[in-house]
Order: sequence, then structure tokens, then C-alpha cells
Amino acid sequence: MLLGLDPHLSPDLLHALAAMGHGDRIVLVDANYPATRGRRTIAMPGIDVVTALKAVLSVLPCDTFVPDPAAIMQVVGDPLAVPPVVAEMNAVLAARGWPDAVGIERHAFYTAAEGAYAIVQTGERRFYGNILLTKGVIPPE
Repeated sequence: MLLGLDPHLSPDLLHALAAMGHGDRIVLVDANYPATRGRRTIAMPGIDVVTALKAVLSVLPCDTFVPDPAAIMQVVGDPLAVPPVVAEMNAVLAARGWPDAVGIERHAFYTAAEGAYAIVQTGERRFYGNILLTKGVIPPE
């Protein structure tokens, strides 16, 4: 344990977040997500995606150089639907000063996730509990 850090941030997750550079992406996914599609998988089996998102955003700066630094997977057959888990994730983003996540088609989301620095597989059981985040920079004081 370390002072000032969310206790859900494991050593592996902290290492991934610290090693990421500006523009790198990390994906938080639900328990049903095929995480084997990514280069590096970090397991958070007992944590829901909203709790994991709060922990990650406590240390991850938003990329302000791209129009959409956060993306969610659209509901298949109803791309404008906003499942409750997505509404909760958008509320967490807003509380941290991030814009709402944009929706992208399911297979496009998989493709984007395959290029991410890491995939964090949570224990989230609600469908569409998946979000892709783009890391920004921390400016000089």
C-alpha cells in the first residue's frame, strides 16, 4: 500500500499507467470481454468497471489533444442506447473533467483495444461495461 493512492491500483496496473506515454490507450473491460485480444492483460476480477475507472482516473491525465479521449462500445443493434453502466462511467468521467465517452461500433472497439497498451479485465457483469481511455500529459508547474 502507498499513501494517497486508490487501493484498487495494483502494482501491475500502476506500472502500466506510469509506463504509458502521451496518446497511449488503456482499456477497462467487463468480465465477458475477450481480453486475449490485447498485448497485455491486467486482471481485476473482484472489481466492477466503475470502481476500476475511478481508480485509474485518480492518476491518469486526459488527452486534450484528441477530440474523443474516451470511447465505449456501442450497443449492438441500438448504437444510440446508453446502458446504465455507460451512464455511470460518463458520470465518473465528468467528475474528473473528461468529456463523455463516444460510442464506437463493437468490432471497431475490439480493433482499437488490440492496439492499446493494456487491457484491464474487471469483474463487471453488466453488458457493455467497456471503456477505452487515451492518456494525456501533465504540464509543467
